Amino acid sequence: MRIAQVAPLHESVPPKLYGGTERVVSYLTEELVKMGHEVTLFASADSETKARLVPCAPQALRLNSSCQDRLAHHILQLEKVFQMAEEFDIIHFHVDYIHFPLVRRGQTPAVTTLHGRLDIPDLVPLYREFREQPLVSISNAQRLPLLWANWKATVYHGLPKDLYSPYLENGQYLAFLGRISPEKRPDRAIRIAEMAGVPLKIAAKIDEADRPYYEEVIKPLLKSPWVEFVGEIGEKEKNEFLGRAMALVLPIDWPEPFGLVMIESLACGTPVIAWRCGSVPEIIEDGRVGFIVETLEEAVEAVEKIPYIDRVDCRKYFESRFSARRMAQEYLDVYEIVIGESYPLLKAV
Repeated sequence: MRIAQVAPLHESVPPKLYGGTERVVSYLTEELVKMGHEVTLFASADSETKARLVPCAPQALRLNSSCQDRLAHHILQLEKVFQMAEEFDIIHFHVDYIHFPLVRRGQTPAVTTLHGRLDIPDLVPLYREFREQPLVSISNAQRLPLLWANWKATVYHGLPKDLYSPYLENGQYLAFLGRISPEKRPDRAIRIAEMAGVPLKIAAKIDEADRPYYEEVIKPLLKSPWVEFVGEIGEKEKNEFLGRAMALVLPIDWPEPFGLVMIESLACGTPVIAWRCGSVPEIIEDGRVGFIVETLEEAVEAVEKIPYIDRVDCRKYFESRFSARRMAQEYLDVYEIVIGESYPLLKAV
């Protein structure tokens, strides 16, 4: 199958540091290539892939200090995609909805995976207008604000099985990995560590939009003797950071669409303690690979019970549910459905 993957340009594919969507696009692209498909990746020029790369920006926009208008690069990307559209059996978009008017007027089948939160009132009239657009959710919970949209499947993220090695000895600290932002609730993570009397290591990036929150709320809390702020880390450091932890804490306060860090942790053999929000109940089997909590007190109790979680089972659970090969195969099934709906007569033959 001739497949186009259209990635956001904010990060490279895969990202050099933080970046969830671009990381998933990378895993999917490389797995489809391994399976023998002809894949073209539209991404920033500093991306690395075994697919054919069509560069759409000189480098990842977040790392380009001279970039003042990120939208301009994404418009140019769309022009490149649709100039080449006839070369593909299907175009797979990962860039929210910016392409919808062009897809509506084009001939090549297309599908869009939505990677972000959808509980935003402004999205409702847009998705109603483009109600015919085939969509993929990354959790069932993500769909809830737009249940009436044209969903074709829920496809959970997956990782290459050899990406991380499991650490089977119990760790000595709690790990927080992600962004410093109000919805990620690093303040809760710090409070859990203090209440449980267990060290916490925070590896997180700080977006400029979240800088005031960091300075006013989080920075004073980092003075706690229980906390070590590591800063932003890349793929090379992640395996050891997560693997040597006793548990990942995900004290989120928002409808998490998926939470890639949860399956990264499980791939390292590390249990997860997560708030009951968004996708969490779909990803974590409570009591088996971690604990789902709703209060600080429950989180502290979960920390005390972590030694009873089998780290070998955490790794097996990851392999059985969240591999990149499973993700790629499910997307191939979606591609077949969308192509069949675009060419019903061909499907009938």
